[in-house]
Amino acid sequence: MDFVSIRIITGDITRLVEFYERATGVRATWATDDFAELRTPHGTLAIAGTRTVPLFAPGSARPADNHSVITEFLVDDVDRVYRDLAGYVTDFVNEPTTMPWGNRSLLFRDPDGNLVNFFTPVTPTAAAKFAR
Repeated sequence: MDFVSIRIITGDITRLVEFYERATGVRATWATDDFAELRTPHGTLAIAGTRTVPLFAPGSARPADNHSVITEFLVDDVDRVYRDLAGYVTDFVNEPTTMPWGNRSLLFRDPDGNLVNFFTPVTPTAAAKFAR
């Protein structure tokens, strides 16, 4: 088995895709007007409109209703990314903070209220875990 992607269901796909393109610097690939993907070397963030939900099961997902998942992106310099996003992201949960497990993390919310964590490993143990 291989983990491939995470999908966010949204009521405004254009707004959310544009947000993630700007925040990550990754261009989305649009499959349809209701489905786009931001691909990185190790995983994909899929973003889908509400019209895709009935294809799986009607009512199985609701946009802007996530209270438990944090989407995480490894970045080279979280402090620089924070400075770059400071005028763009409107809901920072915290500024860059070094976590006990060795990552320096920046937590914020996307326009739908989903939590996003950009992080940089700063200890030798954390850096070894994510060696590229």
